[in-house]
Amino acid sequence: MIPKPIRVMGKTAAVIFGGLLTLNVVSSMALGGLRFVVEGKRKKAASACGVCRGKGFYICKLCGGNASIKWSPLYDPVCINPCVCPTCDGNRVQRCLNCLGRGYY
Repeated sequence: MIPKPIRVMGKTAAVIFGGLLTLNVVSSMALGGLRFVVEGKRKKAASACGVCRGKGFYICKLCGGNASIKWSPLYDPVCINPCVCPTCDGNRVQRCLNCLGRGYY
């Protein structure tokens, strides 16, 4: 049997934690909905990005779409190792830096 003061303290802690959790979930949903509405309005009035032509991505500038680069740790290379492109991580495309991947300004 659990003593009464500990039960009361446990119930109080559960109510406070539940309230904070509920408040966090409700505020996250409200802010997410507001962000969605604002982004939709911004997209209607914005013009398409000229760099990526409204796609949000373009072919990687470092590897040229090959997904790998030739790299050597030495200044005067004896052997050159192919490595995964650090800019696109081997995906061959990179996010547009002009529009931050949105496709519009």
